[in-house]
Amino acid sequence: MSTSFPTGAQLSRRSFLGLAAVGVASVSLSACATVAPVAYVQPSPPQDMGGSAFGSYATMYGPVYDGGYEVPAVPIERMDKRYLRQVVQDPTGEHAGTIVVDTSEHFLYLVLGDGQAMRYGVGLGRAGFEWSGRANVQWKQKWPKWTPPAEMISRQPELAKYGVDYGGMPPGLDNPLGARALYIFQNGEDTLYRLHGSPEWNSIGKSVSSGCVRLMNQDIIDLYDRVPGKAPIVVTNGLGYA
Repeated sequence: MSTSFPTGAQLSRRSFLGLAAVGVASVSLSACATVAPVAYVQPSPPQDMGGSAFGSYATMYGPVYDGGYEVPAVPIERMDKRYLRQVVQDPTGEHAGTIVVDTSEHFLYLVLGDGQAMRYGVGLGRAGFEWSGRANVQWKQKWPKWTPPAEMISRQPELAKYGVDYGGMPPGLDNPLGARALYIFQNGEDTLYRLHGSPEWNSIGKSVSSGCVRLMNQDIIDLYDRVPGKAPIVVTNGLGYA
């Protein structure tokens, strides 16, 4: 059964932490960042960690050499298997190529067509819950810079060195946007909503103190390569299925 999502007239566009209107600098400006460590709770050991529809999970989440950086392997044996990348029956009813973020379940779906979807586990922060509706991936960036907004800098003065006047934080393994970022626009306006990478694998499937929608770096690289420019995206709190 197809899931009904809000139409353009029903979209919610909430303010992002009181940010002011965004100009040209918005291409790197983002509220997406982690500001507190994530407590790790050991899940039940996942079963059949040796393989998946793509081959070995150990290979999928092994170290990646990309853009001059070595992305560390993810300790998949310490993760809940449901948050690992996998092909599932499509629960969204959306057209192929559509990204659907279900914030209630911490899942991101890329609709493949023929009743299937690629499912990724995601971590969510406060900003990850502050926007919902339909929009598009306006553009994508490999190893993006990150520029904290003024409101974040006022709370964390140590971030001032990464402000707009200083050109933001350079790309790298410690950058809060990780290996890739997908920038979400609605009606030509930057929503400040991002899908991005993160080295904090233990935040996947959880809601943390700050940030938008984070994927493991290996997963955001995979998603980036599968998603064309201007791809439609739906962000919703629940898909209405069991």
